[in-house]
Amino acid sequence: MDASTIGMIAFAAVLILLALRVPIAFALASVAMVATFFIFAFRTGTFMPERALNATTSMAFSNAFDLIHSYNLSMIPLFVALGHIAYRAEITTKIYYAAKVWLTRLPGGVAMASVMGCGGFSAITGSSIACASTMGRICTPEMMRMGYDNRLATASVAAGGTLGSLIPPSVLFIIYGIFTETSISKLFLAGVLPGLLTLAGFILVIAVWVWKNPEIAPPSHETYSSKERWDAAIAAWPAVMLFVVIIGGIYGGIFTATEAAAVCVAATILIGVLQRKLTWNDLWESFKETCIQTAAIFFIAAGAKIFVAFIALTGVAPVIVNAVTAADPSVVMLMVCIALIYLLLGMFLDPIGIMVLTLPLMIPLVETYGLDLIWFGVVVIKLLEIGLITPPVGLNVFVIANVVGRDAPIDRIFAGIARFLSVDIIVLILIIAFPAISLLIPNGMQ
Repeated sequence: MDASTIGMIAFAAVLILLALRVPIAFALASVAMVATFFIFAFRTGTFMPERALNATTSMAFSNAFDLIHSYNLSMIPLFVALGHIAYRAEITTKIYYAAKVWLTRLPGGVAMASVMGCGGFSAITGSSIACASTMGRICTPEMMRMGYDNRLATASVAAGGTLGSLIPPSVLFIIYGIFTETSISKLFLAGVLPGLLTLAGFILVIAVWVWKNPEIAPPSHETYSSKERWDAAIAAWPAVMLFVVIIGGIYGGIFTATEAAAVCVAATILIGVLQRKLTWNDLWESFKETCIQTAAIFFIAAGAKIFVAFIALTGVAPVIVNAVTAADPSVVMLMVCIALIYLLLGMFLDPIGIMVLTLPLMIPLVETYGLDLIWFGVVVIKLLEIGLITPPVGLNVFVIANVVGRDAPIDRIFAGIARFLSVDIIVLILIIAFPAISLLIPNGMQ
């Protein structure tokens, strides 16, 4: 059995293990190591396990070691810590409160404010699941208390939570940049316009939905004075400042994405302490949660790195590239097929798992066609973002369902999600058809 065949079997084995709910890190690492062992053991045609053992363990440990000691990987715990600290310092939620004060009298205004709050939260935390979980606890119960239809109250936050994948900083962009060896700073900048376009599309969905069905969002009787509105807007300055530091600093060439993360963590701690919103206990809890979340991501990344090395050893990628080249599909057909693969996998797997599983096969194919890897990264992240709210396993939907309990069954949330998914598909088509949407800002980077 040749190496490429073993590679195909191993890929299928990983999919089966993931379907059986085996953790992605263990599925990738275990299959890669077992398959690598067999490749080396039968290399001479005779089964020689003593020769394969050293080669297999060397491949696994060296790749995992190289990844964990990557400089770029250090920004993951920094941005994760930034999100937890900013939340406990009440920085991430102030954009929502400011938007709510200004929009509450508009039809569907609180739902719009929820989406804007998710956008602001995403601009600091970089995690879609954390965004949906946190904003779901704040926004959804309040909308349902105000008489909002449970489809609108839940779907707006579930969809808004996906913005954490695209609006920088994004953990998915960091992992993509590490595995494809592309500039993470440029990836962050490339996600800005598509993220804002998606945000605007979600707000438009709410406006049209409420315009056609006014009963789903009863008008609010809360009133705020001009002073209260401006006070709420001014109170949101820390979140705006952090986003400007990240994007402006990277775009202006003042510092790298990793340095931006470190600066923002220090600034967030200082702001929280000076505003007396952050205690030693808050910091301890933030660091503890950061360690847990970062360890999970690092385990997945290490398993993926071992799997990538195994795929390179098998030569599966060149076989696929040659097969596709022989078929000679157009770029449009290629992107349609890639999109369908990601959308299909997004119905069953988590975003990080999909990305680390597919990139070893997709990147050589995309490079063969001469496509821009920064642009392709935005397309991939957008597809993963859609997967977060696609049935039957839309992670953000289940997060919101867990928050609201019996007040909104899963089917009701998915019923509301359909409208937001249509916007996601439109934005995806625009990103694919007009690469300038993604590349305009990073191409202007100093």
